[in-house]
Amino acid sequence: MLIFDFTDFPLLQTERLLLRQIIKEDANEMFALRSNPEIMKYIPREMPKNIDDAVKHIEFMQGLLESGECINWAICLKEDNVLIGNIGYFRMQPENHRAEIGYMLGPEFQGKGIMQEALTKIINYGFETMKLHSIEAVTDPENYASWGLLEKNGFIREGHFKEDCFWQGKYLDSFVYSLLNK
Repeated sequence: MLIFDFTDFPLLQTERLLLRQIIKEDANEMFALRSNPEIMKYIPREMPKNIDDAVKHIEFMQGLLESGECINWAICLKEDNVLIGNIGYFRMQPENHRAEIGYMLGPEFQGKGIMQEALTKIINYGFETMKLHSIEAVTDPENYASWGLLEKNGFIREGHFKEDCFWQGKYLDSFVYSLLNK
């Protein structure tokens, strides 16, 4: 079984990006992301109502990080180190050497290859450093950009679950993807 220890948070860099720990000082940017209906359209989660809700979310994620259950990076441009999105692993299954990946990015930064750059780095980190055997991703079937990105990166659609999630009075479908460490 794997043991995930993120005591020393891994700071990662790409050509344009800094992937760093999310901190309370990111609350305004996190609030802007998670309260944006366009971004949250395909994510069945409560949107924060104010900055305090964003701080509570950051604190909650910090607790999961400390217990080794989740790791989430702020996606920042190197030039200003401001959170423009986030990417990370959650629903960790150390006994199965598996974790689920999730991500979001501000609309003004979409379509510029930023998420591709971040995803490549995080997949490599998951396989090489965390020693994952497989990475799972769950997406809304209508979120073409997300599942298109997954397929571009070698993820295979393993399932289409019909009405497996009940959210805001209706049942939603899910696509489940997986990528194996070859």
